[in-house]
Amino acid sequence: MVTSSSSAPAPDSDATDLAAAVSRRRNFAIISHPDAGKTTLTEKLLLYGGAIQQAGAVKAKGEQRKVTSDWMELEKQRGISITSTVLQFDYAGSTINLLDTPGHQDFSEDTYRTLAAADNAVMLVDAAKGLEPQTRKLFEVCRMRRIPIFTFVNKMDRPGRDPLELIDEIEQELGLACWPVNWPIGSGDRFRGVIDRRSQDLLLFERAERGRQSLERRLAPGDPDRAQRVEAELLEQALEELELVKGAGAALDLEQVHAGELSPVFFGSAMTNFGVRPFLDAFLGLAQPPVARESDQGPVDPLRPEFSGFVFKLQANMDPRHRDRVAFVRVCSGRFEKDMNVRHARSGRTIRLSRPQKLFGQDREVVDDAYPGDVIGLNNPGMFAIGDTLYTGSRVEYEGIPCFSPEIFAWLRNPNPSAFKSFRKGVNELREEGAVQVLYDTDPSKRDPILAAVGQLQLEVVQYRLENEYGVTSRLEPLEFSVARWVSGGWPALESVGRLFNCKTVRDAWDRPVLLFRNDWNLHQLQEDHPQLELHGVAPVVSGVEPIAL
Repeated sequence: MVTSSSSAPAPDSDATDLAAAVSRRRNFAIISHPDAGKTTLTEKLLLYGGAIQQAGAVKAKGEQRKVTSDWMELEKQRGISITSTVLQFDYAGSTINLLDTPGHQDFSEDTYRTLAAADNAVMLVDAAKGLEPQTRKLFEVCRMRRIPIFTFVNKMDRPGRDPLELIDEIEQELGLACWPVNWPIGSGDRFRGVIDRRSQDLLLFERAERGRQSLERRLAPGDPDRAQRVEAELLEQALEELELVKGAGAALDLEQVHAGELSPVFFGSAMTNFGVRPFLDAFLGLAQPPVARESDQGPVDPLRPEFSGFVFKLQANMDPRHRDRVAFVRVCSGRFEKDMNVRHARSGRTIRLSRPQKLFGQDREVVDDAYPGDVIGLNNPGMFAIGDTLYTGSRVEYEGIPCFSPEIFAWLRNPNPSAFKSFRKGVNELREEGAVQVLYDTDPSKRDPILAAVGQLQLEVVQYRLENEYGVTSRLEPLEFSVARWVSGGWPALESVGRLFNCKTVRDAWDRPVLLFRNDWNLHQLQEDHPQLELHGVAPVVSGVEPIAL
């Protein structure tokens, strides 16, 4: 039963308020290859949404302010996004939850987890480079989850590829039909703006002071200023290309968009603000509101009156002064209220959720309520794990978020035994938030953990954070393994095959056997020798079991 500090309105009013709140929500993540301009686009969306007054720079110089989404000190130093953040703001009568994700492939697991909480995705493409490896990989995750894809072709103010060629590449390589919402007029130093496909208006832009909203001018088809402000050959070429697109392209169908089969495409430049406002305006009308999510009870409708949500991210030390831990919860159904009592599906315990927080990068404020599509932050005293479900009313548990196979392994040594307590705390908390996977030797005398990561940068981040957030120096000793596989059937299945060669057996944080191989050849050899042993590259989701601490 839900308890609340406020009196409940009439049931009919509750349902009406919930439906209205859901219809106003738009939730999306931005995916891209590193250096495509994702963090810059995020800042400009916040600028146009009125959430900030001046956009920051990824690598700020002089008096420029740093970007809002990259709040961690290491992110500021390196000029890259290391951890995902949530930025909620209101715009044009809608409440937008922007899930900013790391672009660097070494942090792709954090991105996968964040995409589990997204209803829409914006795929950012560099106009000069087109589709890049990380973009393709993240697109496949979106396709697997049937997330609608909106494409923003960025950096049109720089020399780039032909826009028709870019559209063809997306359609041919991703199998994703495209519907350009606007079309660029020129490119590089001759980029003048875009043509709104639906109204045929020209949206022309003038460069603004760095970090400020650009000035934009809308000219209707019959406006005589069109000829004065745009070179005739540029406008004629853009209109001809747009006619080709109309003749060969698909029709705009919202059902196809929401099914992830048709992508609305926008052209612009996040750095110089070209096309950012038109994108935001069109996105609100085309994106899907919060949708039903799969659970052990079938799809859960966001209009279900009882609250439910799941934890998709944990973050330690967002406020270094208080050494706090925050659980990011995606609200899936019903209305969340401050101080309500909820059930924790994994443990069966009842928890009172006091001091819930609205998240905006590193900044937080206490929030009284939240609705499907919103993301709230909860203080985490060590009770929550990634994938946990919280609910009221009848029991429901959402699909878990799996761990993917790491490719880099190293012993994490603590050279200072007197700092073991802080070392242990740091390793446990960083493992909880998914900064890295932690494995343990089967020999109990070997107490040092094994860090398992997708990329080398993950290991460097763990060392950096151990030293700066927990005051512990550490040493890495690389292990010569590149493949990990979980054993289906656990320890009994492993013991039934007897002694194994050319691999190392370790256990994960859930005390499950994991086999480490030097290469794929060793893995295939073992599978040929023991075909009855079933191995998985993705860790099975665990429910009802507490992880092992260091």
